[in-house]
Formats: sequence, structure tokens, C-alpha cells
Amino acid sequence: MKSRALLLLSLHILSRTTGEPINKKFPENFIFGTATAAYQVEGGWQDDGKGENIWDYFTHTYPDRIANGENGDVACDSYHKYLEDVDLLKNLGANFYRFSFSWARILPTGKADQVNQAGVDYYKNLISALKSNGIEPFVTLYHWDLPKPLEDIGGWLNETLVEYFADYARLSFTLFGDDVKNWMTFNEADQFCQVGYGYGAFPPGIRQDGIDDYLCGHTVLKAHAKAYHIYDEEFRATQNGRVSMVVDTEWYEPASDSDQDKEAADRKLQFTFGWFANAIYHPDGNYPQVMIDRIADRSQKEGFSKSRLPEFTPEEVDYIKGTFDFFSLNTYSTNLAEWSDDYAIGNPGWDADTSVTTYQDGSWNSSASSWLKVVPWGMRKLLNWINENYDHPEIVITENGFSDHGELDDQGRINYYTEYLSAILQAILEDGVNVTGYTAWGLLDNFQWLNGYTEKFGIYQVNFDDPDRPRTPKASTEFLKKVIATKCLVDVCED
Repeated sequence: MKSRALLLLSLHILSRTTGEPINKKFPENFIFGTATAAYQVEGGWQDDGKGENIWDYFTHTYPDRIANGENGDVACDSYHKYLEDVDLLKNLGANFYRFSFSWARILPTGKADQVNQAGVDYYKNLISALKSNGIEPFVTLYHWDLPKPLEDIGGWLNETLVEYFADYARLSFTLFGDDVKNWMTFNEADQFCQVGYGYGAFPPGIRQDGIDDYLCGHTVLKAHAKAYHIYDEEFRATQNGRVSMVVDTEWYEPASDSDQDKEAADRKLQFTFGWFANAIYHPDGNYPQVMIDRIADRSQKEGFSKSRLPEFTPEEVDYIKGTFDFFSLNTYSTNLAEWSDDYAIGNPGWDADTSVTTYQDGSWNSSASSWLKVVPWGMRKLLNWINENYDHPEIVITENGFSDHGELDDQGRINYYTEYLSAILQAILEDGVNVTGYTAWGLLDNFQWLNGYTEKFGIYQVNFDDPDRPRTPKASTEFLKKVIATKCLVDVCED
């Protein structure tokens, strides 16, 4: 592994812009797909025995917290229009489709003693349609939509959920594992833990920053490991599939060449990304040492009897580490990071524990999302950083995309894909990073959580004013279709 000095030098070299699209082909085994999530596209929120989940409850109870009071009750209506969605994927030439199961559609109470056969049939039919069209299903078991009865007993703060999730995972492997060979247990746990149990903006709306967000993460990591071991011990020999957990981050670039800002950028990556990635993907396991040390120190100064960050036993560290078959990465943008001394000891919080200020360069190209700037060199740097820090894993990019306002001639999205795919190709061909797949987020314009339908990420436009929710291909559809067919970003690629 490179020394820290050499790593920092290599990252500095990579800071140049990508420039013209790379005229080399992606490797023959490289796969392309696109993605959605159950609550964002399915609709049918109470159809055919589906149970209530926390986003159903939250959007109905607190409509003022969502842009325009919107919700996912109908969304893209993919529960009824899934065959049309498969046709869209076939037209695109997608190698795979990443989607999530709605836990409450399969198990209305969240518990395995009550299986909703209509929900099982829906996913069986979707998977069958994908397979018959040569499209591999990539299934996420949990994309933020916890069954409400499980939140009523404490949600991810209650370690009993490790067993409930294990039961759900085992049932899913049993019912669908003959056809599904790529599983992701959780999507972006830092988001639903931090924003749901720390900041309180996502359901369940708990504001215990620096306490409950860490408890949530601790439970989730144990639940992931339990599900992985169930697959490994009970299903792998006959199903020959793979299991992973999706971890997300932006790239954090030091705001200056100072040692303090370099340390701050690394610390921000460890608190954001390493919080979940280290325990699973790092050869040593456990939380990043900087998290362990800083949170313990601040907790002691705040008067706590022990660290607010829960502690794994040595046995738990060993049980969790290595529970992956490939590295699942979601990433969209880049931030500048600088050292901050503004977080004095006082109210506990994740931001205070991190003590880093982040911002974006005003000259970077924008999207419809305030947080999403077009910074392709950040993608390449992040891939190199993961490669160096996590022992050269196989990486599948499970989300990457661009938001606009839904226009059909979406040149901004085409430019984003071109530049980010070029950066990925540079990481593969020039830096030796083992990236084997790319997932464009997303297939359809859909419900964007707190932002409702005000931001559009789809390569297919959805008319949400029409009860039939018609889909229309955007210019980016044809762009990606050509890239997938030729494995090339330009008209003619060199071999």
C-alpha cells in the first residue's frame, strides 16, 4: 500500500479536469445498468395487502415537511406498470436493473410470520420479466422504508431489528435467490441514520444528533453482517450469488494545501464513508480510529460516562469485517473541506464530532439539486482513495446521476454522464482501479424524498400530472443506449 505522502501526491495529480471524452473502450466484462427504489417509484402504497412503512406514515402525517406536500402513494405507479418499465430497460440495452424490495409489501408487519403472497408475486413477476429479457436483477433489501410496526418498537435503535432483518433476508434469499445473484442489504445507512435519527428531517423524525444516529448505525452494521452470514452459510453453495452493502459519499477535497485542511478532508471521509465502510470493507474492521478517538474524547468532556459511539466487541469486529463480495458505491459530487475550530464542546452532534466545514466552488457546473455539482475529477480521486484504503476491492458504482427539471433535451445529464464515465474509465485504464459496473440513477423521474417531485433524475420522463403516468425517453436515453451497446463514449473508440 502506498505511503500517505505518495497517496496525497497521486490525488493531487488527479485533480486535473477530465477534458475530452476518453476514446478507449470499457473492458468487455464491464456492465451498465440503471436503478430505482421501491418507495420512489412503486406507488400502490396500500394495494394487495401491503403494510404501512415509515415513509407512508411520515408523508401522510407531516405533508408540510415535503415539497408541495407530495408523497409516494402513486409515484411512477411501477407496481402496476412494471412490464412497461422492463420494456424501457430492454430498449436501453441495460445489462442489469437495480431496484429495492418494499419490506412492508412482502411482510406487512415486518415480521416473517405473516407473508403477503401478492407482494411476493409482484417481485417474482418483475424478476421473471427482467430475466426473460436478459436483464440481471440487482436487489436492495432495504432502501429506507422500514415497516411502521417495527419503528413502533424503536426502529433501528432496537437491536431486535437485527433478527427481524435476518428473517426478512433469509425469506428473500429463499423465495428469490434462484434468480437473483446480486444482493445489497442496505442502501446508504448514513443517510437514514443521520437524517432520520440525528437531524430528524427523515422519518422517523428523531432528533438525537450524535447519539441515536450512532446507535442506528451500530444496529444496521450488525444486521448486514447477520444477513451476509446467513447467505454465506445457507445459500451460497446452491445459489452462487453475491452480497454487499451500499455505502455512499461525496469526494472531499482539501480546501487548501495546508496540513490541517488535508487532515480535515480525510476526517470528513472517515466520518461520512468510513463510518459504515470500515467495519465491512477494511481489512482491520471496526469504526475508523479517528471516529473512535474523537467521539470518545468529546463524550468524556461533555460529561458522558462512556463514548456516545457504541463499541464493538473483538468478536463482533471479526463477525462484521469481510462481509462483502463486491464494494457497492453511491457517489454524485464533490465538496471542499477545511479544518474548523468552531465546534466547541457543548451539545453533542455528528457535525461537532467531525469538526469540518464543507462547501462547493461557485464556478462548478450546477444541477437542479443544491448539493450536486458536476466535478468529475472528484469521482476519479474517490475511486483511487477507495482502492488504496480498502485493499483494492472490486467496485460496482450502484448510483451516480444528475438532476434537472425534467426536460426531454437533457444535455446537462448527457454532459454529466460523459464526464463522470470518462473519469471512471481513466481510473480503470490509467490507475488500475477494479471498477466492474456502473449504475445510472435513475431509470425514471421519481419521488425525491423531502424534495418531492421538484427534482428529476430519470433518463425517462414521467408525467406526474397524468393519472396513467406515461414515460417518455429523454435525449440521455439514446446516449446511454449507445454507450452500453458500444462500451464507448465517442463515435469511434481505439481498441
